[in-house]
Amino acid sequence: MPPLPNSGTEPDGSAVIRVLSYNIRSLRDDTDALARVITACTPDLVLLQEAPLFFRWRKKLARLAAATGLVILTGGGTAAGPAILCSLRVMPERTEDVLLPLTPGRYRRGLATAVVRIAGARLGVISCHLSLHQDERHDQAGLLLDRLAGMDVDHAIAGGDLNERPGGPAFTRLADTLSDCRATAPWGTEHTFPAAAPDRRIDGIFATKAVEILGCGVPHGLPGVTENDLRAATDHLPVLAALRIPAH
Repeated sequence: MPPLPNSGTEPDGSAVIRVLSYNIRSLRDDTDALARVITACTPDLVLLQEAPLFFRWRKKLARLAAATGLVILTGGGTAAGPAILCSLRVMPERTEDVLLPLTPGRYRRGLATAVVRIAGARLGVISCHLSLHQDERHDQAGLLLDRLAGMDVDHAIAGGDLNERPGGPAFTRLADTLSDCRATAPWGTEHTFPAAAPDRRIDGIFATKAVEILGCGVPHGLPGVTENDLRAATDHLPVLAALRIPAH
C-alpha cells in the first residue's frame, strides 16, 4: 500500500491536508493505543465521534489532544459527542456546536462545526454521528447538508460515524451531494466496524466537489502502530483521507 501524500502547501496556495475520522467510544478502551494511532496518521484535522460527555469531559478530551500533539478546535459534550481536533497548521475562523432535534426516547445527536484556514485555503468542517434509527439518520443527513450549505465556504468536508453502510438512505443522501472520499479514491482497506473483525463500512469522509481526493480508507502499516493497537484503541477503525483544498 503506497503511503498517502503528506500535508503541505502547493505553490498556488492550495493545501494538501490529512483528515482523520474516528469513533473513540468515550475513551473507554486503550487510550495509549488510540494516541499512537492518531499520532501516526499525522492528521491536520481529526473528526471525532463519541468524545467523552460526562464528568470532566473537557479534561479527558484535552488529555487526548495533548497526547497526540493536537489542540481542541470545537465540540465534545457541547455537541453531544462529535468533536474536532486540529494541528497548529490550522487557523480557526469560527466554530459552532449544533444540537440536532431530539426525538423523545432517543439519544441526543449533534454536529461539531468549524470554518478554518490552512495555508491559502478556506474550509468548512463538520464532524457527525448519525442516529441508530434509519428515519432519523436520513433527516440528520439533510440537516448536515443544510448546515454545510449555510457555512459560506466554497470548500467543505464532513466526516463521521454514519451508522449505515453505503447504499443506505442517509449515506446516499450525503453521497448524492458530496463526494464519498473512499469511493472516489480508494486507499487502505474499506471496512471500519467492528474493529476486531471488520465486515462493514459505516464511517466515512465526504468532500465538496472541487476538493481533490488523493486517497481515503482505513490505514494499516502505520509507523509505531501494530494491528493490535488498531483493535485495542476503540471498537471502530479510523478513516484517513488526503485531500487537496484549492486556494481561496
